[in-house]
Amino acid sequence: MSTLRRSLAPAALRERLLPAPVAVARLAWLAPLLVVLLGGLLRFHRLSHPDAIVFDETYYVKDSYSLLLHGYERQWPEGADELFVAGTPPEALSTPSYVVHPPAGKWLIAWGMWLFGAEDPVGWRFSAALAGTLSIALVCAAGWLLFRSVTVATLAGLFTAVDGLHLVQSRLAMLDVFLMLFVLLAFVLLLLDREHGRRRLAARLGVAPGRDVPDAQLWRRLEWGPWLGVRWWRIAAGIACGLAVGVKWSGLFLVAGLGVLTVLWDLNARRVAGVRRWLLAGVLKDGVPAFFAVVGTGLVVYVSTWAGWFASTDAYDRTWAQQHPGEGPQWLPAPLRSLWAYHSSAYGFHSGLGTDHSYEALPWLWLTLSRPTSYFYEAPERGTAGCAAEHCSQAILNLGNPLLWWTGIAAVLVAAWLWAARRDWRSGALTGVFAAGYLPWFLYPERTMYYFYALPVQPVLMLMLAGMLGLVLGRPGDTVRRRRAGLAVMGVFTAAVLLLSAHFAPVWYAETVEYAQWRERMWFAAWI
Repeated sequence: MSTLRRSLAPAALRERLLPAPVAVARLAWLAPLLVVLLGGLLRFHRLSHPDAIVFDETYYVKDSYSLLLHGYERQWPEGADELFVAGTPPEALSTPSYVVHPPAGKWLIAWGMWLFGAEDPVGWRFSAALAGTLSIALVCAAGWLLFRSVTVATLAGLFTAVDGLHLVQSRLAMLDVFLMLFVLLAFVLLLLDREHGRRRLAARLGVAPGRDVPDAQLWRRLEWGPWLGVRWWRIAAGIACGLAVGVKWSGLFLVAGLGVLTVLWDLNARRVAGVRRWLLAGVLKDGVPAFFAVVGTGLVVYVSTWAGWFASTDAYDRTWAQQHPGEGPQWLPAPLRSLWAYHSSAYGFHSGLGTDHSYEALPWLWLTLSRPTSYFYEAPERGTAGCAAEHCSQAILNLGNPLLWWTGIAAVLVAAWLWAARRDWRSGALTGVFAAGYLPWFLYPERTMYYFYALPVQPVLMLMLAGMLGLVLGRPGDTVRRRRAGLAVMGVFTAAVLLLSAHFAPVWYAETVEYAQWRERMWFAAWI
């Protein structure tokens, strides 16, 4: 058998293109399952506390309820927050409200209100808690697909479950947790597509043993390689990308990064398989279909999230095209031209947003936890709210677990080095997604930003950290002594993470503690 024929054997192609099978005991899957259950318990525990409209909930609770009742956002009378807290939501005004975030995330909050009512904070926050819990399961899935290690997958899920930023954002009716969920879902779906596409490439390019195919035909087959057909995982990822942008436009950066990443994976697959024109073939046969699968599908899904706005006649700018004939892109139908005008206005708002805020945090402060956001603070006196001391505190601070985030900086550097020096695709994937979600914020130094904008890259940071600990743990072929030492380091680190999370839990859950105990947790003045 010729070398060419051997290289095109399906088994040989699968060996080059796909990870080696890993035997996993059935009971091993209990570990990530328990981590997901723990994360859900932490997020749903006392979800109605505090019984107050917290920080940006003042926008999204009312907007979401308006969507539920009317299909679009309306303005609200003065004192609406207090009436929501009292369990008697008022009637919205008939005037449409100008909002600058798409409706997908608010529709999800509205779904929780539909299930549990708008009279209780559980209704406002249920969807966020569910999204946070589901994202832990997705982190575990991504950890397995990347590293083929139940240990690494479980660690990544556990770190996500007990981190303060993820926990706090999963317990409030705000949008960022939904953006994080859909970006993470798209990443997992593209990882599945990567594996499925490589299996399909090996099947369509390979030549079964014993099949009589002339070498000349084999060379022609290797010229461009096969078309891989409809990629359903990739289309599903496009749906998730459309929903991500439908929550917040900042998802566009991450969608672009994921789109580039999936095409690079295909290019490399063709190169490894031996396709001679792998670059051009990958662009034409994989890249162009990927654009339509991800961007095309995502665009359709994004526009569909505005269904309530389209169905209305009174929503903000809904009749702009009729009121401004001859303006805007004339090739668009009137409803889409009105939506275009709305988006142009909202983009101007976002790009010019530069209002000073006491909890503003530019992106170079996020990884170091230099300025977390205080969402809620009250100072109950003795005998109120469970206060047994002269002065007490209740606070919600979206502070990440310091050990996770500060060690995460090292994990980012290690992942970047593994990608650059060893061409490790897993580290390259995580580095690329992290860069797409983090670096673009540096382009807008004048814009008002907050630490919780880092939430979409938090799961990536936890995956990098778990992967680094997997290196510390060692490989199966290492000595027993080496493996035990790695296990000890990993165990001590994980125990320290859990202890720190328990220490900071009172300022994540708005528990009533003595003022001195709250102050002990404010390690730096910038945390106050």
